Amino acid sequence: MMKTKIVVIAGPTGIGKTGFAVRAAERFDGEIVGAGSMQIYRYMNIGTAKPDKEEQALAKHHLIDIADPDEPFDAAAYIREADRAIQDITERGKIPIVAGGTGLYIRALVHGLYGRRSPDPAVMERLERELDTRGAEWLHGRLAEIDPQLAETIHPNDTFRVTRALEVFESTGTVKSNFLKNHNFEDLRYDCMKIGLCMDRGLLYERINRRVDEMIASGLTDEVKNLLKMGYSGDLKSMQSIGYRHINEYLEGKNDFEETVRTLKRDTRRFAKRQFTWFSKEKSLLWLSPSELEDAWKRIDEFLG
Repeated sequence: MMKTKIVVIAGPTGIGKTGFAVRAAERFDGEIVGAGSMQIYRYMNIGTAKPDKEEQALAKHHLIDIADPDEPFDAAAYIREADRAIQDITERGKIPIVAGGTGLYIRALVHGLYGRRSPDPAVMERLERELDTRGAEWLHGRLAEIDPQLAETIHPNDTFRVTRALEVFESTGTVKSNFLKNHNFEDLRYDCMKIGLCMDRGLLYERINRRVDEMIASGLTDEVKNLLKMGYSGDLKSMQSIGYRHINEYLEGKNDFEETVRTLKRDTRRFAKRQFTWFSKEKSLLWLSPSELEDAWKRIDEFLG
């Protein structure tokens, strides 16, 4: 059987994936399937840079606002929800356009979960912070709780293997001892064309700095306050993401506002750099500037036939 065709638009935060995807959806009668690990959460709008009302009116978006901030959600759940959306889109004769910056989700959707994979940079960043603040013994204890079979084979001071094993579980919902039993590459799950958006790093970092300023001006602080009032703990995985963690620490008095904004911009730039590194390892990724629309349209036309 012929595999379903999908168009993938990937790239780092702040580069313009949403606008690019909306224009592609308008041109090719498509609908957008989100591939972001944060836009799935309800009530988290400003800090996740969700498509605004105008963008959602121009193109239908799937996998936005499908989980509460305290609901567990991993790559396996993403595959399940994205598969469902893609089937719905194609059954109505439209083109699925997968757009987002969570490389693990995109790779899992296209290749399946089993096979060699790179760690999710956002999860690794959080685990490394926990290692710094709580120590190697505590981190190894967490591993022993979720994957005792593997923990017995890893010394607590082998923090690289401990954090990597925890990342596998948090990103995929599967303990690594089971994951290792399924190490062969799977066939491609979809026939896909992958476009990676890129631009000069300096220009991107300027965009990121402006974007953070816009988020602050749009009420990111109030958004975090409201989430806390709703009972969502600052320790939740969702609340430990970039932006939400920074504002929560400010509200706790750990940093003043000026330092909060500075570190938020810095950490967002660092995250974008890690995303570039991830996507640079993706095979068959066509790198284009967000302004190279005509070239993109020509390539997509050829792919869709």
